[in-house]
Amino acid sequence: MSSSTLTPTSMDSLSVWDDMDRAMGQMFIMGFDGTEVTPQIQSLIEKHHLGTILLTAKNLKSAEQTAKLVLDLQTIAHKAGHPVPLAIGLDQENGGVNSLFDESYIRQFPSAMGVAATGSTEMAYEIARATGRELNAVGINWIMGPGLDVLTNVKNQPLGVRSMGDDPEEVSKFGVAFMKGYKDAGLATCGKHFPSYGNLEFLGSSLDVPIITDSLEQLSLSALVPFRDAISQGIDGMMVGGCAMSSAGVNVMHACLSDQVVDNLLREDLGFDGVVMSECLEMEALSQNIGVGGGTIMAVNAGCDLVLCCRLFSVQEEAIKYLKLGYQDGAITADRIRQSLKRMLHLKATCTNWEKALSPTGVSSLSTLRLEHMALSAEAYNASISVVRDKDRLLPLTNVLDPEEEVLLLTPLVKPLPASALSKGATAGSVTSPGSSTPWGKSVSLMSGENVFRELGRSIARKRQGRVLHTSYTAHGVRPSHENLINRASAIIVVTADANRNLYQSGFTKHAAMICKSQSLRGGEHHEKPMLVVSVSSPYDFALDTSIGTYLCTYDFTETALQTLVEVLFGDLSPTGALPGSISHSRKTHHAKQHWLAENFDEEQDTKALDDLLQIIEQEGPVNQRSELFGCSSKTFLLHNAGIEESHYVVRNSSTRSLLGFCCTYFFKSTATAVIGAILVDPDRRKLSIGHSLHSRAIRNLLQRGGVKRFQLGSKLPGVFLGIPTNKTIERKRLRRWFASMGWNTALSRPVCSMILRDLSRWNAPEKIVRSMQHAEMEFELVHGRQHADSILEHVKTSSRQGVMETYQLALADQTSCGVIRAKRAKDGTLVGTVVLCSPGASWAEAFPPLKDTNEITWAISSPVISPSVGEYSTMLQGLILLGIRQVKKQQADAVLLDCVDGDGHFDSLSAIGFSVLHSFEEVSCDAESMSVPG
Repeated sequence: MSSSTLTPTSMDSLSVWDDMDRAMGQMFIMGFDGTEVTPQIQSLIEKHHLGTILLTAKNLKSAEQTAKLVLDLQTIAHKAGHPVPLAIGLDQENGGVNSLFDESYIRQFPSAMGVAATGSTEMAYEIARATGRELNAVGINWIMGPGLDVLTNVKNQPLGVRSMGDDPEEVSKFGVAFMKGYKDAGLATCGKHFPSYGNLEFLGSSLDVPIITDSLEQLSLSALVPFRDAISQGIDGMMVGGCAMSSAGVNVMHACLSDQVVDNLLREDLGFDGVVMSECLEMEALSQNIGVGGGTIMAVNAGCDLVLCCRLFSVQEEAIKYLKLGYQDGAITADRIRQSLKRMLHLKATCTNWEKALSPTGVSSLSTLRLEHMALSAEAYNASISVVRDKDRLLPLTNVLDPEEEVLLLTPLVKPLPASALSKGATAGSVTSPGSSTPWGKSVSLMSGENVFRELGRSIARKRQGRVLHTSYTAHGVRPSHENLINRASAIIVVTADANRNLYQSGFTKHAAMICKSQSLRGGEHHEKPMLVVSVSSPYDFALDTSIGTYLCTYDFTETALQTLVEVLFGDLSPTGALPGSISHSRKTHHAKQHWLAENFDEEQDTKALDDLLQIIEQEGPVNQRSELFGCSSKTFLLHNAGIEESHYVVRNSSTRSLLGFCCTYFFKSTATAVIGAILVDPDRRKLSIGHSLHSRAIRNLLQRGGVKRFQLGSKLPGVFLGIPTNKTIERKRLRRWFASMGWNTALSRPVCSMILRDLSRWNAPEKIVRSMQHAEMEFELVHGRQHADSILEHVKTSSRQGVMETYQLALADQTSCGVIRAKRAKDGTLVGTVVLCSPGASWAEAFPPLKDTNEITWAISSPVISPSVGEYSTMLQGLILLGIRQVKKQQADAVLLDCVDGDGHFDSLSAIGFSVLHSFEEVSCDAESMSVPG
């Protein structure tokens, strides 16, 4: 057989492919366990003519071992009479996702998002080319990349820094650059994860498939853009995910098993004629819902050319068996098999031949690339580290630290990355308590998980001549040992890793920041202790939280990234990276198609017209679903509060004086927060840019006033829309897109909701919660009136939430209809928790429309404020709410409303009491500096 690269035409002409078993062997990609050839994988190659193998980290120990393993596999295939070499695939995304790690020969490069943070597509190309050349040297010929997912929901997506960001055009540019680099290095490419894993909805159970709820039209405008561009530039393969899709026009359980997704969307609509690979059929939800045999037939008939079975030999045999049965029974035609064979042979022709497969250049060529790739790695990391904010000019740390002062490093417990010496067992540590600190001048032992950041501590110690303290933190929060160390150190570095998904990290960081801000008595004056936060994974942890004054992002926590971080911290390197995607783009609003005159609301003339508009919109919703506007009137939006400046705008029918649209805005002086509380448009006048005109007028006027620190969509007071409504999925997505087009970063929203407990006459307090309160060593009491204002309002100052301070002021001023439950620590009388009670007869009850339900008597429990020093936050919250319910029950009320609940962390503890969600929202906020005047 010729050793030259075979063309697709010559491959098609080989009579050997008339053997359908041999042809069907080319339609599988399979993996195996072990670092040497196993009898099982040898059988698959020899007996079943397996044409493609996927290697993973469990197969690979070093570059030299990888080259030998790949050569052994190719030799078996050659001796077995395979007409063409095996395609050998590998995930090597860099950052934290590398299957092949070898400190001597394989270079570490930044994650996909880290590369995007450099802003250079040329850098992306060079990194991909370097990675490709290294893989090619050890015999790998097909890379499972680039990832083309657009991260349209940044908060809860597991992809994180594996994505290049949330901007489709930017992801597309970098994705194509990566693809070209791989191809120029001699590898075939495979885009993933079609049609995008960047905005999945997760239901919880392992058998629940993640769902894409975007419509095809929505996908086409965002998520599909990088896939479309990669196809036009000649990408070789495409991996289709196993997620479900549910929206108007598409409803499938597994995308890779659906001809609507593979044949129609990917092939016909996007014009892709390369190799399509399925998700792994061993995926639990897929195998349980469909079965491997049935899934194989469905995948092939959907249009997949390669069926992936990652590991289990029994499953792999079942898949092969069912493909053959499908052919024998006529469920799969010979033409269909030949079609996939042709595509697969074409892909192999681009990346391999027998001469190349049996003579890999190996570690000798890697040695020649070593210096060049080391320099490229250093350049890439130097260009990716991003200083998002440094308000107080803490960088470099030498600006704020004297040589004899100590720095404290606080790190979370995380698993070692697969691509690290740590995960290979190069280091080992014994177990100590989570609160133990490490002075790096001494021999130490660390918790499993602390090892990840041990070298970071050592690198800082080398810069500080050993004056470094290092300890971990966990979900237990700030412990006394942490407080002691914070008080002892002169500067604090807090490391976070996906704090949006690991909420304890966010809570710990904010608590530590509060302690640092309360430091005093340096020369008798208040002194805020320097603290900086470093995100070593998702940059979105504190991207928009300006209470964290100094914030850096590394995009991965590999040894190379952390060493580069140290150079930035101490001024040896000036960072040039920038957050990728829309979060760092200048926020420019689009010009409206029509410009309406947005006038000031006239309370005397417009009140009735606003009531009419509210009634029209409220009646628009389904009969069986209560609108957020139920119980609203014009009085709801008019607060008349000395601590709140309000300005409202309307678009009028100039002839009838009826209102076509209304927008309410507030400036809360206590928190310097500018709020858009609602934008309402007559249903018959939507899509005419009325909302755009109202929004533009509102933002322009808010920007013109002084003192604004934050902008917020959604208002706690009045409690109508706490944010973007999320009860209806399609409407939620439409509103998110609309506000995003207005300049708001909706990708960083926060879930909030209102909750209600009905049928109070039958309600009993859960015994478990009652018992926990009995052991809480707290004293609770209900107080009324202004005489208690000083201590309560001083306590409430610890909350930065908009509307909370004003709620307490209103409650204390109305002692006949409102009260405050306060919790004091029994041993010293310290006030540690408060919550407001409000009856439907309160003077300001108009601000809570559910209290106006004429069918039941409803009280409100509002604005819990709990001291950060309380260790068991959920227990204290439950206790305050529980006592509030008891007080309300004494008043013969039918129901209790919780006006504003953080959906991230408190939902479960309140559901345990008996509350259910009334309305859910996404609160969106941003720093005033990032909001621009609309065009």
